[in-house]
Amino acid sequence: MINDKRNSLKAIPLYLLSQFSTSEAAGYDLTLLKTEQAHEHSVKYPYLTINNSTTDILNHPAFNGFSSLILPWDDPERNHNIPIRNMQRLLPYHSHLEPETIVQSLNRMIDDKSRGKTIFYDIYSDKQKSENAEMKNTGLFFFRGKKDAPFAVVCPGGGFEYVGSVHEGFPYAVEINRQGFNVFVLRYRVGRGGLPAMQDLAQAISYIFNHAKLLEVSTKGYSVWGSSAGARMAAAVGSYGVASFGGDNLPKPSAVVMAYTGYSDYTEHEPATFVAVGSRDGIAPPSVMKHRVNALRQNGTLVEYHQYEGMGHGFGVGKETAADGWVTLATDFWRKNS
Repeated sequence: MINDKRNSLKAIPLYLLSQFSTSEAAGYDLTLLKTEQAHEHSVKYPYLTINNSTTDILNHPAFNGFSSLILPWDDPERNHNIPIRNMQRLLPYHSHLEPETIVQSLNRMIDDKSRGKTIFYDIYSDKQKSENAEMKNTGLFFFRGKKDAPFAVVCPGGGFEYVGSVHEGFPYAVEINRQGFNVFVLRYRVGRGGLPAMQDLAQAISYIFNHAKLLEVSTKGYSVWGSSAGARMAAAVGSYGVASFGGDNLPKPSAVVMAYTGYSDYTEHEPATFVAVGSRDGIAPPSVMKHRVNALRQNGTLVEYHQYEGMGHGFGVGKETAADGWVTLATDFWRKNS
């Protein structure tokens, strides 16, 4: 890779630099990226830094056609021109946002795109989206692991008002991916409660099963992850299965990972369940999660429970906090129970 940014800047084609103003381009890491075919002089896509803004994400050529689905809100005005270092203002239900962690996960997708990989998949057909315009705001972001390794589906939270993928979707995927697993981050419909979101999750899992060969993933022992509202989705699929929400008649996940949610429903037969919550969570108090954990254990479900002192709601990967490393623990739990 070329480290001299001045040489890199000269090598960036004008068509690419024209996407950004001079000041915007200066904030990018313009290091050249090699393709998998080792074309050392091929210029692909520039990295983001915390000095960029949400507008730069929306205009980034690597994300052409789906960039708006990376950001939390369906309302384009709300997503517009927020510095990445200040992205907390877009996620009112979340805490402990780390701009560097956000950027690293976005750059991972940029790397994959530069290597010629597809990083976003529609889960609905053009016909379905033409009949229901809300379905346009859905899809799967794919973080590839080892070929034919099991997959995880991650459902970020946001109170069914927005989708916090930048905080507890893409960063989770990077951490899970380190252990070789394939990871999908779901962008689901918001603004109409949980049912449309659940239908999107069921459709997404069905899509992965139906395209497993193309995606090069194993359908054995998959897991579903969720945080806050997303954890409700993950737990509901674990309880009732994909078909209950309009998807195909498929096996339940082998493991469900739930972070900070008030979801309390359960059935007699639940998948192995990993739970993470902060001791100071006022939205999803530990007492609520413990109640469900105790009920699952009484039913014979394998449960691993972690309560992190001093943490509030929506802490994401919890980098440099008491919760740091919980995603790795959850991945280990899944591996043992897949």
